[in-house]
Amino acid sequence: MFWFLVLLVIAGVVAYRYRAQLMAKILGQPQSRIERRLNQRKR
Repeated sequence: MFWFLVLLVIAGVVAYRYRAQLMAKILGQPQSRIERRLNQRKR
């Protein structure tokens, strides 16, 4: 159970770090467009 939680946390960190690349593959859009949307300031 402990190792499962450790792997889950590691997978979450990796997914957050590479979120633009992952979203680009899933959505089929250019990575630069997704990076611009992620880097926009929240209003």
